[in-house]
Amino acid sequence: MALYEIKNLKFKYPESETFALDGIDLSVDNGEFLVLCGKSGCGKSTLLRHLKTVLTPHGKRIGEILFSGKPLAEADLRTQTSRIGFVLQNPDNQIVTDKVWHELAFGLESLGIGDAVIRLRVAEMASFFGIQGWYHKSVFELSGGQKQLLNLAAVMTMQPEVLILDEPTSQLDPIAASDFLATIKKINTEIGTTVILSEHRLEEVLREADNVVVMGDGKIIAKDAPAHIGHKLKALKDPMLYAMPTPMRTFLALEESIGESCPVTVREGRDYLARYAGAEGMATEVGYKTNGAGSCHPQRSSDPSPVAVKDVWFRYEKNGEDILRGLTLDVRCGEMFCVVGGNGTGKTTALGVLSGLFKPYRGKVSVLGVDTTKVGSAALFEKGLGVLPQDPQTLFTRSSIRDDLLDMVSHGRHAPSERGFTASPAEVLPEIAELTEITTLLDQHPYDVSGGEQQRAALAKVLLTNPKLLLMDEPTKGMDSFFKRKLAGILRKLRDGGMTVLIVSHDLEFCAQYADRCALFFDGNIVTENAPRAFFSGNSFYTTAANRMSRHIFEEAITAEDVIERCRQAKQR
Repeated sequence: MALYEIKNLKFKYPESETFALDGIDLSVDNGEFLVLCGKSGCGKSTLLRHLKTVLTPHGKRIGEILFSGKPLAEADLRTQTSRIGFVLQNPDNQIVTDKVWHELAFGLESLGIGDAVIRLRVAEMASFFGIQGWYHKSVFELSGGQKQLLNLAAVMTMQPEVLILDEPTSQLDPIAASDFLATIKKINTEIGTTVILSEHRLEEVLREADNVVVMGDGKIIAKDAPAHIGHKLKALKDPMLYAMPTPMRTFLALEESIGESCPVTVREGRDYLARYAGAEGMATEVGYKTNGAGSCHPQRSSDPSPVAVKDVWFRYEKNGEDILRGLTLDVRCGEMFCVVGGNGTGKTTALGVLSGLFKPYRGKVSVLGVDTTKVGSAALFEKGLGVLPQDPQTLFTRSSIRDDLLDMVSHGRHAPSERGFTASPAEVLPEIAELTEITTLLDQHPYDVSGGEQQRAALAKVLLTNPKLLLMDEPTKGMDSFFKRKLAGILRKLRDGGMTVLIVSHDLEFCAQYADRCALFFDGNIVTENAPRAFFSGNSFYTTAANRMSRHIFEEAITAEDVIERCRQAKQR
């Protein structure tokens, strides 16, 4: 029996002329693991929020949603709270108490469950999720990965029949994201909980799924098992094919057959390449022409380094633990420098020091030629510093995206034409809106658009300041693969105009393809840095799926395009 049956669901937001959901027909079986994917703004989050009425957005809706054979609208709040679990994208938006143990118990307390049952369920979930070590901690001491795991555990204490997750790994580092998804799969297989999960990063999650639903413009484009969804997308010539996992993309680019199952996991991809290598006689010495990934953007020798950090130490409290431990960093003018590393290693704190928000107690920090220990952050922004924070909502202060951008135009530090934009404030806003693909969103409230759209709106606001140095904390969070390529093009154009970009990111695929240099942050310091090809080829976990899949055959192949090109060259020999 289907747990959810969605019949001809249509939904339109207030004052919108287009349907956010346009004729959705979907059935989700009991115990199924379903992955929902699609471009930002395609309707994924809107659809998920319709599966729990308390989260359903305001607007005009037609169609029917059945839950366990009955209209969802007839299920009361208590029933939906206990039977339908929902985990949001941002873990901070879901935590409501100050202690880990209380967060685990809060939902059960709200339902009026007895103390004995609460103690039993909390103890069970704390053990299942490995929370015992930080059970008594304040939630403010937790890393992003711990917070998201806590949210999941708190939901699961209520023993829901279905677990709905909206891009739950967007703020997690690759290792934490993999562990989190493995836990979701364990819940699905060992407890039998139905899982419905939306995600942009598909490399890890598709291998866990029973079925994949691809959405576009409020409609369902395709639904099938992971091993077959690629064939459907290829037949439809749908661009979502390029968002699929690297093993699948490689297979579909090299094979003409449409009947064979696509490899989805790295292991399946390695097996496929081994068969292909045997057929084509490939070897590690196969030469190939670089696609540009990892080529260093030249430094302007006459310009000083826009970021120069030497032996910096920082702690939040006088007697607290050091977060930065002898950090040394030099970013060259006009390059894109990407920093990767685990949650809680100090990456975001380092950006706070560079932006003048935090003052180190030891060491030297020079940003755009200014000693940050002697000036406030306002002086750095006047000098030409731009910052895109991890949470884009912190930049929004007005009731529409248009008004937010107009505020930035009116307070702009530099003439808009300095980076090649038009000079008139009336023209620069639509130009930036078009560049970041938010033209149709300008009249919406910033909080009413998807996470990826919020990220693009925040980027537009920052770009309106025409920064000379741009610090970006998780800039691709919530972005689909299509706008990531667009973002890379935007940054490349601005770098050609002299702007320097420093990115902190968990998106290894983006860093591998577009960075000039990459660095690994660990224990409050940078432990290694190199050009992307050398950097990612030397790592086991902090590397790309393409490299893990092909390193036994090719050297320094770090993107799907690398692998495909080398295979094709081998075939032509």
